[in-house]
Amino acid sequence: MKKLLIAAAVSSSLLAPLAAQAEKIGLAMAQQDTFLTILKNGTLEAGKKAGATVQVEDAGNDVGKQLSQIQNMIAQKFDAIIVNPVDTDVTPKITKMVTDAKIPLVYVNRKPVDFAKLPAGVAFVASDEKVSGTLQTQQVCKLLKGKGNLLVLMGELSNEAARTRTQDIEDVVKTPECSGLKIVDKREGAWDRTKGQDITTNWLSSGVKFDAIIANNDEMAIGAINALKAAKKWTPGTIVAGIDATPDALASMKAGDLKVTVFQNAAGQGIGAVEAALKLTKKQPVERFVNVPFELVTPDNLSQYAGKN
Repeated sequence: MKKLLIAAAVSSSLLAPLAAQAEKIGLAMAQQDTFLTILKNGTLEAGKKAGATVQVEDAGNDVGKQLSQIQNMIAQKFDAIIVNPVDTDVTPKITKMVTDAKIPLVYVNRKPVDFAKLPAGVAFVASDEKVSGTLQTQQVCKLLKGKGNLLVLMGELSNEAARTRTQDIEDVVKTPECSGLKIVDKREGAWDRTKGQDITTNWLSSGVKFDAIIANNDEMAIGAINALKAAKKWTPGTIVAGIDATPDALASMKAGDLKVTVFQNAAGQGIGAVEAALKLTKKQPVERFVNVPFELVTPDNLSQYAGKN
């Protein structure tokens, strides 16, 4: 299924006819961290292959700024708008703004809070977050043989992905095979490497006892590893887990540091968003949710993911 999805997404023969009139697509990005930059680049490449123009606006994680950028795209009569929302709780307002202007809308990567009520002409391209944190935590459970204390680094809680990934961890801990695991603390690291490092440093200073750190993304996981090394608390057996399989995360795993990540196809999401946007401009059918599957990455299969993100 994945092969079919990616093949369809990257096929220039599929994309090219959809953009025969050189559509102008707006891409409203929440920010441009490592993962989202890869997603943005995938979008730009897909637009180029399709002969469409993709104009990128970066909100710098500012909700008001993003709303203003989207309003400008509407005023300029873009043919379609792709949104990676700063705050998924604001998506009902975005959906109304764009659909009232009769412009096709595609959300990418971050699930809109109004997903169940999305009207015709609106799609969501991403990976199923119920899978991401579940794969990650099940692997940590396996490494700990079902017993141990966990610390959790959460993304921005205004973001649906952070809430779902954290809930995934809590759900796995409740399963019979992992019931020996206990979450002793969880803190919001806002997807940020430096914040992940600072929170972990505080945990170490407080003397909290733990057996693994599970982070909602790779950036915070790498920050945790940096803190452990700085405090000379790192050992080859230390378990830190992330999500995204970014280049830095794969390099960390290759070095023997990061033990678990989950591949989220950033470029594939960007490509899928452009494909969906172009189809919607032609009033062609698009699934409400276009799924780009997550995949578990460990040192055993690491080589398969080099260069994919």
